[in-house]
Amino acid sequence: MGGMSAQQTRHADICVVGLGPTGRAVAHRAMRAGFDVVAVDPRPDRLWSPTFSCWIDELPDWLPKSTIASRIPAPTVWTRTEHRIERPYCVLSKPLLFEALPLDDATVIAGRAASMDKHRVELRDGTVISATLVVDSRGMPTAGKRRTASAHGIFVDADRAAPMVSEGEGLLLDWRDENGAGPDEPPSFLYSVPIGDGTVIFEETSLGLRGGMPQHELRRRAINRLTAHGITLRGDEPAEAAHYPLDIPPPPIRASARATDPVPFGSRGGMMHPTTGYSVADSFALVDTLVDTLRTGNDPVHALWPWQARLVYWMRMRGIYGLGRITTDQSISMFESFFTATPEQQRALLSDHANYRPLATALVDTVHHTQPFRWRFDLVGLAHRNRWVGYQFPAAGSDPVIDRLLAEDDSLTG
Repeated sequence: MGGMSAQQTRHADICVVGLGPTGRAVAHRAMRAGFDVVAVDPRPDRLWSPTFSCWIDELPDWLPKSTIASRIPAPTVWTRTEHRIERPYCVLSKPLLFEALPLDDATVIAGRAASMDKHRVELRDGTVISATLVVDSRGMPTAGKRRTASAHGIFVDADRAAPMVSEGEGLLLDWRDENGAGPDEPPSFLYSVPIGDGTVIFEETSLGLRGGMPQHELRRRAINRLTAHGITLRGDEPAEAAHYPLDIPPPPIRASARATDPVPFGSRGGMMHPTTGYSVADSFALVDTLVDTLRTGNDPVHALWPWQARLVYWMRMRGIYGLGRITTDQSISMFESFFTATPEQQRALLSDHANYRPLATALVDTVHHTQPFRWRFDLVGLAHRNRWVGYQFPAAGSDPVIDRLLAEDDSLTG
């Protein structure tokens, strides 16, 4: 790993600030394309914490298939009925993903940015990097009261998890009435897949609530689901937590003309899917588009965000507004409607960056087929627009798992 002394100035073709998976991918692909790359992160050698999953067909050709740790040929969705989604899904191996994005020919600096613009980064120690392009991939701000994705995952040994999820199976959305939440409580669903390391994650998830759902409530619901299937915890199972905003927009078009703005990329740059909370695969798919602008001189914001992609983002935001105000029964009805859509329409909502026509059809048809009729007013915001705003969850009890997670990441408290 390269380094610099304080007050040193360095020029590069591209400076990437933030080495999460998407930032590291940008630095790696720019380096492979022959550009002089400087990458900055407080802990550049640290392995990432979250579990990363995606549809296999979303992965770019340049990413080795060896990074796939677990394959699910047809994940399951439970609404009123069981749906098998005939589209292969996967969990990525964090260590192998890290190794697949080497930065051996880049200059990697362990440090924090004090200030940055489109062509210059100054670190807290006084080091200055000037660059043809600065990319800001530092991740997202804390959620606060924004529309939020909240999740609590418990890793259970695969043999003990088998009554619910076995090898090659996965629960993408499980809305079965097993989490102990009542009809007058904000909804949540279960996501569960084999990780590829001998464990299965059971992750209770809430999407779209303003301020999100607290970890202790999500953990309670996840344990209720496990108990319903005869799975008891030993108490020492690893856990992970997530709590992040879903409404970080793409950079405005006008920003690309101002030299004061670095180019935001990844979840910081609008690539967090506002309806699903996924971002890594979409960001990977756009890495070469960004890198190519260094070669062509084209504007990166325009290249990444043509009007079709902005329209797709706007329509997906309608979806998260709806998710954040409906009940569990309404959620089940809505997803029952959505998963009867065509594969093209499902893909347009779940993953396509700029395919707006089938997405528009999917959204309209989902609302049209949600039953009973009066619930459609909730979906489009004509009724109960602020249903869960200010909802008070039961107070947390003493739980060492939650205490540890909160101590490790204060963003989980909102």
